[in-house]
Amino acid sequence: MINRLTSEERTQQLATLRDWQAVAGRDAIQRQLKFADFNAAFGFMTRVAIKAQEMDHHPEWFNVYNRVEITLSTHEADGLTTRDLELARFIDSIAPDA
Repeated sequence: MINRLTSEERTQQLATLRDWQAVAGRDAIQRQLKFADFNAAFGFMTRVAIKAQEMDHHPEWFNVYNRVEITLSTHEADGLTTRDLELARFIDSIAPDA
């Protein structure tokens, strides 16, 4: 069983992530990204999908043309966990520079 982060852990870890924001009214984090075009956005999403499948931890996301919005939360823990942080760090490592 995976455990939710404590309030203190969540605050500390969120401070270490680039461009991620807490989601109002929910124990989740979110990041919005913009790409040169649809092809670049879709390629990015494909890389994230491969990692997510390897982790068996899938993001909530929304894509329109060159924009991707990603929300991370662990449903079985009903909130933010270390799995979300690991996927967020992977996303940051392949995201375009803002």
